[in-house]
Amino acid sequence: MIFDQIELISKSTIQHGPNNDRVYLMKIHPDDNPVEIIESVERLADEKGYTKIFAKVPVRYSEYFLGRGFRLEALVPNFYKGIEDGCFLGKFIDRSRGMLSQDEQRLFSEVKNVSWEGSSNDTASLPPAYEIVELGEADLNEVALLYRKVFNVYPFPIFNEEYLLETMRDNVRYFGVRYEGDIVAVSSAEIDFQGSNVEMTDFATLPEFRGKNLSYILLNKMMSSVSSLGIRTAYTIARASSFGMNKTFGKSGFEFKGTLVNNTFIGESIESMNIWYKGV
Repeated sequence: MIFDQIELISKSTIQHGPNNDRVYLMKIHPDDNPVEIIESVERLADEKGYTKIFAKVPVRYSEYFLGRGFRLEALVPNFYKGIEDGCFLGKFIDRSRGMLSQDEQRLFSEVKNVSWEGSSNDTASLPPAYEIVELGEADLNEVALLYRKVFNVYPFPIFNEEYLLETMRDNVRYFGVRYEGDIVAVSSAEIDFQGSNVEMTDFATLPEFRGKNLSYILLNKMMSSVSSLGIRTAYTIARASSFGMNKTFGKSGFEFKGTLVNNTFIGESIESMNIWYKGV
């Protein structure tokens, strides 16, 4: 499978490609002119025929994007360095991509309602014969294999051991739950030290081990692991249709902050994603 590519426009980082059918402005560099960056991603989307442009930027840039037809899909307080809000914005080149059916709206509303029923005081412990560990380079072959078993499609090449190694050596910490020595659930904490935030992501549990709160336990382990690193804000981008993952974040004290409509190719198709956040 050919994944969407990550590259630079001037000094700013984007991801784009046919899988997600979008341009994603992942990080705007402070030296870059926001108007020129917007014009560049719009031109790229037009050239490639993409149907959405998605941007994650500090709130101080939001007026430029809103003035160019973007809409605010989520707002995370204190996202950058614990002092500046972060905006998740979308521009829908194809207007139909920005719409949700009544069935989708009802489902997403039900998922959120169930998620809010959780309590941050809930506790869960590992059953006997299970252990939770931070994973190292020697574990990455097993991690890649688990991801291949759980996901048919994913927006980043987590099935590739070399990609996992590159991210581990950069800014991503991987965690796993072992059962009788074998990895049965994994997750990752993608740390932005410059922005003092962390994305809790890449959760996957083998089907036969679901229902044991392993993602919830992994999330709490990751939160405790980054608390001493100067990280101020944790967030996630979770599938809007997933009762399990949204409830995991809801009962862990995360707050819902918005839905990215028809944003990410994961599972079998392009899906809407929910943003949750929590102060560290």
